[in-house]
Amino acid sequence: MKYLLLNSLLVIGLLSGCTSAYKGLQRTTGNAHCVEQFRPQYNGTVIYNTQVDVLSNHFSGLLLFKKMEDSSMRIVFTNEMGFKFFDFGFDSSGGFTKHYVMAKMDKKAVVKTLRKDFEMLLMRYDFSKAAVLEREGQQYVKVPLDKGAVYYITTKDCSELVKVENGSKRKPVVDLWMKDYHEGIPDSIDIAHRKFKFNISSQRVKK
Repeated sequence: MKYLLLNSLLVIGLLSGCTSAYKGLQRTTGNAHCVEQFRPQYNGTVIYNTQVDVLSNHFSGLLLFKKMEDSSMRIVFTNEMGFKFFDFGFDSSGGFTKHYVMAKMDKKAVVKTLRKDFEMLLMRYDFSKAAVLEREGQQYVKVPLDKGAVYYITTKDCSELVKVENGSKRKPVVDLWMKDYHEGIPDSIDIAHRKFKFNISSQRVKK
């Protein structure tokens, strides 16, 4: 009897572990391009006070988004004295350039993770390939990736961005929040990774 009970509990545990966090999403007839209204309008230079926690390392300083004359985007993270932690470029055709990363952060996995995070934030995707889904009064615009997908989650009428998720087939692995938009620019940005400690918290510096 105990053997049967243990087997039953094991099966239930395995089934619950395999349940997808995206179960219950239903296709709907919304317009995927509606989320493009939440793409940050970084024209000129926008600066954020920023805290970054990567594993056991903590960094604080200024995160700069600068739109260049050729329409590319430069993203630079420095401390208050101007020492650079990283310097990335995203060109208008979808390319990425690692201009500089300090030795402590210059790991392939870290650079790849930061690139994906900023691509989510800048919304550098072709939304014509996205699917529109809904669940429990929220709309999910799903952008397929080579592995997994990015979900832009909004209110049902797409009037408010709730959050952004990068998810595997079964569960979210990164959460991104962009809040308090003013003139097309979010005043706060928070990114949290679920698989390991890698968090970014930014508050816009007002001129």
